[in-house]
Amino acid sequence: MAANPSVLDPSRRAADLERMRTETFDLVVIGGGVTGAGVALDAATRGLSVALVEQRDFAAGTSSRSSKLFHGGLRYLEQFDFGLVTEALHERNLMLRRLCPHLARPVSFLYPLTHRVWERAYVGAGIALYDVLAAFGDNPLPRHRHYSRRAATTLVPSLRDGSCTGGIRYWDAQVDDARHTMAVVRTAAAHGAAIATSVRAVDIHRDQGGTVEAISVVDLESGDADHPRIRIEARQVVNATGVWTDQIQDLVGGSSLRVRASKGVHLVVPRDRIDAGTGLICRTPKSVLFVIPWGAHWLVGTTDSDWELDLAHPAASSTDVDYLLDQANRWLDPGLTKDDVIGVYAGLRPLLYGESESTSKLSREHAVSTVTPGLITVAGGKYTTYRVMASDAVDAVVSALGRSERSRTADVPLVGAAGWDDVRDRRDELARDAGVAPAVIDHLLGRFGAETTEVLELLRQDPTLGDHLPGTDQYLAVEVHVATAIEGALHLDDVLTRRTRISIETADRGVSAAPVAARIMARVLDWDEATIAAEVGAYRLRVAAELDSQEAADDRTADERRLGAPDVRAFTP
Repeated sequence: MAANPSVLDPSRRAADLERMRTETFDLVVIGGGVTGAGVALDAATRGLSVALVEQRDFAAGTSSRSSKLFHGGLRYLEQFDFGLVTEALHERNLMLRRLCPHLARPVSFLYPLTHRVWERAYVGAGIALYDVLAAFGDNPLPRHRHYSRRAATTLVPSLRDGSCTGGIRYWDAQVDDARHTMAVVRTAAAHGAAIATSVRAVDIHRDQGGTVEAISVVDLESGDADHPRIRIEARQVVNATGVWTDQIQDLVGGSSLRVRASKGVHLVVPRDRIDAGTGLICRTPKSVLFVIPWGAHWLVGTTDSDWELDLAHPAASSTDVDYLLDQANRWLDPGLTKDDVIGVYAGLRPLLYGESESTSKLSREHAVSTVTPGLITVAGGKYTTYRVMASDAVDAVVSALGRSERSRTADVPLVGAAGWDDVRDRRDELARDAGVAPAVIDHLLGRFGAETTEVLELLRQDPTLGDHLPGTDQYLAVEVHVATAIEGALHLDDVLTRRTRISIETADRGVSAAPVAARIMARVLDWDEATIAAEVGAYRLRVAAELDSQEAADDRTADERRLGAPDVRAFTP
């Protein structure tokens, strides 16, 4: 596996940092969320030389904290945003069919109806249009279906008596957003992009004519308290930092786009707390509520509120949790309680400024703009349309460079996609050869795709890596090794929160798994005992701070409490 050009191990990071010190790149991308990753991949596959820097970890911000759906956005039809919905549905279908079929999977939702006749006609027409728009993108999913009240309650026995007069079921797709973003990054690396996380952009340099010619970054893993700067020469720079867009633009003293952060909170509850054969999408006074099947769990979300505090650590408060439980319990019987919630996560949507003060009405569409010659900002948008956003941004880059290459990413499968169906067809054989249950192979296939065979080879070399991590019933020790040796994880939080979902899927939020995971990481990253202890201690305190914030009465209190949690990554003044 070491010969794989997509591998992001410590030696690759060192080599890429050396490239950043010595090369002049056609493009430097700031931001390692899905949009920045998409920009790096799009540019690299057009033949541009590319570097990508991220101040924390891949998908550490918004891109690991979404509703985890590839979807067209059914509610945007009601806003007559047919273009956005059509574009998103095309992208959804592309993910399912070609780009990452190992990571994306079909998921259905029941829309409960509460009025007779007119609502069925109104909602049914909208969902039928949703299917029609999806058909333009070679839709691989079933068409919607109408249900009577009895059929709806049979499909979802947990629906409260009298809560609906019937329902309509439709299909979208689901994805683990953080793993998908990491796969986009690794695919960009395989096409020659230089990649480095824990690298913060601190300055943007312009020549005498005012054109951007370089950026300065600091390597937060250098171990040097002063964090000496690295100057990266660039012909073009793309700012793809999401909710941090304004801060990067401020480095050149101006802005062309402004972004507002809208907080979205999701609850994680065990699968047995809701008896349902499908997800739910229900109207709320402010927006819609999703109840989304997620492996052995349900995701319940989301909120949509303005956030003006710490962008790196949005906090869910007791008010957020109560709101989501109240909205869910309008439909569910028995209702959910706080004791049912085993995980909570909060993310920030980067919304373009609009006329309305309500974040739920700000634009979900994206924009690409030249801030100053040599610096391009891409902002807004939806997770599902990341590839379109990236293509538009790189179109602006190649135009500025006087080149004409077109985007190729619609035909570039992500790492793990090529050949995954052949590996999937050998599921039982692989299970027998590896001495594991077929369910283990299913789990690995849904995370690694065609690379599952290489993960199994690691198990053959070291059978102890086949042990389950403490507190989990599905994650294996080998996944921590892969996260560190192949997927670029540098810190314990990277593994427990993004390479896996242990931090939100286990009752103790990963605290019991942390010491074992840290020791596996130590073998790859050469950590000493003090470093292992610091990583485990920082993770435990972060979990404690999050739990503390969820007991707070309001967001400001939650954020103030959270600021007491340490971060192993150093910060520059």
